[in-house]
Amino acid sequence: MGRIFNRSGQKAFRRRLRHELTAPEQRLWRRLRAGQLGIKFRRQHGIGPFIADFYCARLKLVIEIDGDSHFVDGEALRHDKQRDDYFYSLNIRVLRFTNREVMANIDGVLAVILSHISDTP
Repeated sequence: MGRIFNRSGQKAFRRRLRHELTAPEQRLWRRLRAGQLGIKFRRQHGIGPFIADFYCARLKLVIEIDGDSHFVDGEALRHDKQRDDYFYSLNIRVLRFTNREVMANIDGVLAVILSHISDTP
């Protein structure tokens, strides 16, 4: 099996995504970065053919922020399910939040994340 994390062919794309975070991604990153929750997260982290919005290697936890386009057509939903299934096959848990949740209730989003952190041995 080839390299799973941060494949070299995705490097430029991951870098571009890190520099072009959406407003909800920026808002959450300001609260996740530098170990503020007591655990390290990475942004725009490559896992297999996919790039996760945020990833914590220690917890094997992906956090995805979904914009409105994720709910408009079936293709986006199928792609999200494919991503989630791939992550689950690697024993990586996935938390999904909407843009609106992050922008309107960042404390609630952080509470859910913290509950997953505390539930992990």
